[in-house]
Amino acid sequence: MRRNRQQLSREECERILGRCTSGVLALTGDNGYSYAVPLSYVYADGAIIFHSTVEGHKVDAIKRDNRCSFCVIEQDEIKPAEFTTYFRSVIAFGRIHILETADEKVQALRLLGRRYSPGDEPGLQREIDKSLDHVLLLRLNIDHLSGKEAIELVRARQH
Repeated sequence: MRRNRQQLSREECERILGRCTSGVLALTGDNGYSYAVPLSYVYADGAIIFHSTVEGHKVDAIKRDNRCSFCVIEQDEIKPAEFTTYFRSVIAFGRIHILETADEKVQALRLLGRRYSPGDEPGLQREIDKSLDHVLLLRLNIDHLSGKEAIELVRARQH
């Protein structure tokens, strides 16, 4: 990163991944074009978990080349008088894998369900039973994290 003062620590990157609920997954799409798709996710045990339909452009791209990046924006506060934004964002780089076993899929669905519908275990179990055979679960194993924030946020913390 060119501006080291604005770089976030790995710990802060992980905190941001744990707080946010959506981001953009970037893959290599058809004919070498980038393909970026917004997704809900859960961050757990150092990996990012997504769910998907069992087929489609995203799945085809993953099967062709599982290298990817995933970007989340925690803060994007426009400051018109300063001609800038106060931002905080994280990009995870790694490889995305389709979960194969029923146990892996159920565990991933539980993580997602508890993130987005906390406290409804009976409803979550019904949803898992209903969708297990019709949903694809994906895990992004992170190789590298990069996070950055606006210099104004760095300066504010130093004062």
